[in-house]
Amino acid sequence: MSVARHIVQVHPRLLVAVVIGVLGFVLWPAGETITRLLVGWNAGVLCYLLSIWFMMLGAKAADVKRLAETEDESAQLVLVMVCIAAIASLAAIIVELAGASHLGEHKLLRYVFTGGTVLGSWFLIGTMFTLHYARLFYGEDDDAEPPLRFADGEKNPDYWDFLYFSFTISVAVQTSDVCVGTRALRKTVLAHSVIGFLFNAAILGLSINIAASLTS
Repeated sequence: MSVARHIVQVHPRLLVAVVIGVLGFVLWPAGETITRLLVGWNAGVLCYLLSIWFMMLGAKAADVKRLAETEDESAQLVLVMVCIAAIASLAAIIVELAGASHLGEHKLLRYVFTGGTVLGSWFLIGTMFTLHYARLFYGEDDDAEPPLRFADGEKNPDYWDFLYFSFTISVAVQTSDVCVGTRALRKTVLAHSVIGFLFNAAILGLSINIAASLTS
């Protein structure tokens, strides 16, 4: 079985999101290629986030464990691919904003669009790492020490626990009251922290740029 086919079978929500994104790019009225790419990206990201959050809201700890156990190393490949695509969206936004200064009354809409793209990518990164942390936690042997140790001693965390850990890193670039117990997980947290810092810096820079443009 090819890697691509395996990823499709294990990550059906991701497949649907990719299809929605491609349709968004193809069906969007004629315009600049960068704009159409960002429209497709936003459509796919929104579809994926809504579907995965809906699943997370109703999932119990046993459901999280069962889903984590069905995934394998292909999940790590998916994580890397999504992170690269999200970072690429930042570069596309810079190009998009470069043409916004002479749009007149449509300038505000362009800024709202690019701001939504950054936030969507930021939420996507946090959500993907949430799934990855759950896989790493429940992928360990039952007799081994858990790679994440929660302050209240929780041994069967659900998605809310992993969301808390993941988005704390995304927001504050630190791990708060959750202990990281393995070297492999520390590497993942380091990568997440660097990406989170990059997005936070981009959000701050874009906010300053937009504010300055609107008041000039």
